[in-house]
Amino acid sequence: MRYRYLFPPLAIPFVFLFLLLLLLFFTLLSEILTAAFHKLGLPLPVAYSLFLFSLVGSFINIPIAEERSYVPVIRVREVRFFGITYPVPYFDWAEQKVIIAINVGGALVPLSLVTYEVVRLSQLGAYSVLLRMAVAMAIASLVSNIVARPVPGVGIALPTLIPPLIAVSLAVLIGGEYRPLIAYASGTMGVLIGADLMNWGKIKNLGAQMVSIGGAGTFDGIFLAGILAVLLV
Repeated sequence: MRYRYLFPPLAIPFVFLFLLLLLLFFTLLSEILTAAFHKLGLPLPVAYSLFLFSLVGSFINIPIAEERSYVPVIRVREVRFFGITYPVPYFDWAEQKVIIAINVGGALVPLSLVTYEVVRLSQLGAYSVLLRMAVAMAIASLVSNIVARPVPGVGIALPTLIPPLIAVSLAVLIGGEYRPLIAYASGTMGVLIGADLMNWGKIKNLGAQMVSIGGAGTFDGIFLAGILAVLLV
């Protein structure tokens, strides 16, 4: 029997079409995200840089702490009864090392941008804007903490669309002319504080070898909350 290892290149045009569509999608996405950063008052080169840092930085986790926890482990012991061996599973507690890391794209980039805006507004004396930003971040953090759920073996996860919707609502209600900034700050910091930092005590007991602040189950919430919130307002 003869086996064919080479097939007619019927799929090659579809491959090129897929690559072309992927390139167009990435270009459109980059334009949209850059426009969102530009709405925050950032120059276009800085906006492009933040987009790339957010995208590439989502794969980079920087270890910042190490915790040790005891997690349940299923073990099996053998019990003999009338010459027959029965496997009996039971729970045992084993020590596990947990690496706490911070995600560059999901934590450091939005934190740096919000810090920059806080310093800039402080220099301008816009303390009322800073107060509204603080109130919006506090409300968004409480909501994120309520809807966030610890997932064993993964970390903290939360519904993706809730943070941007909350951020948009807060920006429309109290943002005024600074609605894009209020939306971005409350959307990103709300998830970062409410989902990750306020669940710090639960992180080390989730059975994961590494837990990333601003990554894993919360990166999409932080990233989309900041981008969608700015675009929607």
